[in-house]
Amino acid sequence: MSAKIIKGKEVAAEMRAALKEEVASLKEKGISPGLSVILIGDNPASQSYVKAKARACEEIGIVSEVIKRDAGITEEELLAEIDRLNENPNVHGILVQLPLPKHINEKEVLNRISVQKDVDGFHPVSVGNLVIGDECLLPCTPYGIIELIKRSGEDISGKHAVVIGRSNIVGKPVALLLLQENATVTIAHSRTQDLPSLTKQADILVSAVGNPRFIKAEDIKPGAIVIDVGNGTDENGKLIGDVDYEAAKEVAGYITPVPGGVGPMTITMLLNNTVESAKKLNSHK
Repeated sequence: MSAKIIKGKEVAAEMRAALKEEVASLKEKGISPGLSVILIGDNPASQSYVKAKARACEEIGIVSEVIKRDAGITEEELLAEIDRLNENPNVHGILVQLPLPKHINEKEVLNRISVQKDVDGFHPVSVGNLVIGDECLLPCTPYGIIELIKRSGEDISGKHAVVIGRSNIVGKPVALLLLQENATVTIAHSRTQDLPSLTKQADILVSAVGNPRFIKAEDIKPGAIVIDVGNGTDENGKLIGDVDYEAAKEVAGYITPVPGGVGPMTITMLLNNTVESAKKLNSHK
């Protein structure tokens, strides 16, 4: 029996429709959620990502500002730009598109963004709040993964979740979020010995290693929820994930496709965070 496909594209569309209504309601109260994105240089991938974010904002009514700066900008000039946005009451979310030029200290830049406007969830205070379980703006991709699992209808509590990958952007935060949902969590990585013995125990398997078709059908526990965060290409240039999808869907209970699974959720959760930030920053109204 084939797995049920968790269609991130459809979930994202449902969430964006609800967000559009919420933004309209906020505007009636004089609150207009605003997101400012700083784009440094002319990296084609970064330009594409920023355009997609701007389109998504426009779609649901968020005021979107893209601030383009030359790759020669100094770190001091970039920090001053962030300070200006931190002080602007009409800006509720600030995002600096990565990667940055080598002469700019990425950590200094991310740390300069106000925690209240940190819609990427990368600030150390945001990360600390996530670790201790305090309220914070959650990192977008992990937040989207949890939302997809919940919308499968399956309960996370009590399940054994195996997360492959320990990055600060996906692996670590998604493990923490699964733990908050009362899963028993194992984090695996490049030094893990006998990885298949772990993946075969996973009721929930999240793979975020960027290794095309790394996870085979025989590595998956029958009936498991399989979340593929991979983003690679095959020999024909087709976008594929970490999981051997066609074979895996005959074993798994639920599975996300690539493309159309986790990807559409990332920008959707960014929109959600911007709206949440606007509400909190205007809670006095």
